Amino acid sequence: MRNTKNLRADAVAKVTGRAIYANDINLPGMLHVKVVRSTLSHANILSIETDAAAAVPGVVAVLTAKDIPGIGNQPKERPVLCGDRVRYIGDGVALVVADTRAAAEEGAKLVNVQYEELPALLDPREALKEGAPRIHEGGNLLCRYKTTRGDVDTALEHAPHVIEREYTTQRVQHASMETEVCVVNYDALSGQTTVQCPINSPFAIRKLISETMGCPQADVRILVATIGGTFGGKNYDTAVACSRAGIASRATGRPCKVVLTREESILEGTKRHPIQANYRVGFDDDGRLLAAKIDVLLDGGAYTSKSHPVTSRMAIEATGPYSVPAVDTTVTNVYTNNVYSDALRGFGSPQVDFCSESMMDEIALYLGKDPIEVRRLNMLADGKTSAFGEVMRDVTLEECLSALEQSAELKKRKKEAEEFNKTSPEIKKGVGIAILHRGEAFGAAGQGVDTASGMLTIQQDGSVIVNSSIADVGQAGPTTMISIVHETLGISRDRIRASRIDTAGVTDAGPTVASRGTVFSGGAIYNAALALKEKLEKYARKRLGERELVFKDDKIFAADDPGECVELRAVVSDAFAACDHLNALGFFTNPPLEYDKKTGVGRAYMSYVYGATAACVSVDTRTGVTSVDDFFAVHDIGHAFDKEEVVGQICGGVSMGVGYAVMEDVEISKGKVQNLNFENYLLPTTMDMPNVHVTALEIPSSYGPLGAKGIGEPATSVVAPAIINAIAHATGKRIRNLPANLERVALDKELKKG
Repeated sequence: MRNTKNLRADAVAKVTGRAIYANDINLPGMLHVKVVRSTLSHANILSIETDAAAAVPGVVAVLTAKDIPGIGNQPKERPVLCGDRVRYIGDGVALVVADTRAAAEEGAKLVNVQYEELPALLDPREALKEGAPRIHEGGNLLCRYKTTRGDVDTALEHAPHVIEREYTTQRVQHASMETEVCVVNYDALSGQTTVQCPINSPFAIRKLISETMGCPQADVRILVATIGGTFGGKNYDTAVACSRAGIASRATGRPCKVVLTREESILEGTKRHPIQANYRVGFDDDGRLLAAKIDVLLDGGAYTSKSHPVTSRMAIEATGPYSVPAVDTTVTNVYTNNVYSDALRGFGSPQVDFCSESMMDEIALYLGKDPIEVRRLNMLADGKTSAFGEVMRDVTLEECLSALEQSAELKKRKKEAEEFNKTSPEIKKGVGIAILHRGEAFGAAGQGVDTASGMLTIQQDGSVIVNSSIADVGQAGPTTMISIVHETLGISRDRIRASRIDTAGVTDAGPTVASRGTVFSGGAIYNAALALKEKLEKYARKRLGERELVFKDDKIFAADDPGECVELRAVVSDAFAACDHLNALGFFTNPPLEYDKKTGVGRAYMSYVYGATAACVSVDTRTGVTSVDDFFAVHDIGHAFDKEEVVGQICGGVSMGVGYAVMEDVEISKGKVQNLNFENYLLPTTMDMPNVHVTALEIPSSYGPLGAKGIGEPATSVVAPAIINAIAHATGKRIRNLPANLERVALDKELKKG
């Protein structure tokens, strides 16, 4: 049985059903809010008739954009409510506020919106054409990022071999079990708006809500409820829901709740960016990369959101974890009248990782060489220069790839698969690999200043309160903060508590995104712990003398004589007796990064994570069904605070990667999402999961607390290319368009509903 002292902080509450989710919250006098949404992809709003809705028994108010007290939306961002124009099917145009959810739904049906339909741009290539209607002022180009280094055209001209390939990836739904939900209460007496919601970026959404409410940020208080899953969607989507509930509460003087149905969530909510990519790559007879010319086109949908950092990451990582002397990468993101795109686990990496790792296998096949050896010839190592011009340090790709070869017995498995296929006409087996490097956190081209803060307070009995806004989105973020304090100060885990996230009382750790939580939030807490450790050492030396000290098991030991020790609680008492305080604010930030945003050349991230994966598949060539039988995942995590949590994170990442590879696809016809529920948006079930074999290497980082590295997004990023490469090995058929669903595998074609 597992030691209960190591249980994650939220485990008992969740498994016993005592955890409070936002939809569990019901305040006295609470009203329900229903959103009226656009039925057209692109149109001017001529009028909104609300009288019939207002007459429904139980309806308290019907609100439109004119009722927003502050800013309804920033330029090119998704409006809380559209005032003059709608830009995709699902845009909110009005709110019906009622005593019951049923009354709100009935009223919403009776709101009559008159539109002047405008031309809808549903293809990013069409949206970029000269003379195309403008979705936003300034044009339809959302953003463009480049990486240009060396003379690519000359290098391609003189390369012994050049191949060119087209790859595409699909839209993907976040598919959290919990939809967007919030409860908001505006207090007219104090002017404070209290928001209870599941959110991974409490301080970021506080800014949006305060703009909507027309009040200082200090007047908006975010209380983070238990989060029922999020992979990026519980950010801007939830912020808009909270803003809607906020203006409803202000207008009515009563608490208001917004709960989206699954259909509403899928219709309106953000998706992973779909891409169209062209890769033209030159290489020599050995497979050594000489040049790469890459063009990637993204459908950003109707609004901006996090398209900039997703696009910039793609420009940096498009060549994969390889050294390429000459590179010309252009990544272009375009506004369309489709549902808008945003961050989803991987933050731009899964799309280009699929392309680059598919291309490496295609080069190996072209030359008749082993895909592993072609990768080894080109992959990054200490002292090598990356495609974006950074001289790399602390690269652990070789360790990851070697561990993968050993754990997966790749040569043996490939040989067994090939022998099996000789006598099996219908079921074919294959083995594929993919390797990873991914920049940690936002990086030089990301979302600006990247910082985190956190506070520790040691109580008079030696127990500790951890104060940080890192959210638990399933990765046990607060538990990791507890582990950092435990390992640094030697205080028992059961004497350390993480406070509830309340923006009125906790410090800002930044958003819980981009696999930055352990490194940044953890780094801030670690620095706070080190400050307290230094202070405690001063008092402990008064008892133990001037010597090196060790903190362990709620005691402080003399390093040169473990028999000499003092109870940590006694040292804490000494500090309080001296009228000293035991509070510490920790801070963590990126070091300066010399990076040229115009050329995309320089030090793009402060640090990188590495990994290697392998998939073993069985493909039924009659039906196109691909079964992922075994999946091997090797990741360098730097330092594991809890190995079981690490394994759980990686297994969860693999499940999302399996869905991305072979089944998930948001289908859009004439601008409207067609598969609005999980009955026809296919997700992996337990029956689709492979046997996942995890190897967690612990090679300490120079930056993370106690050497730790992030694993949330890397766990998903290179799952799909390993599976696709395995399908190619099994069948000889190269799938260049995700997902590798039944039709593509069996028929070499795409079938769409409608």
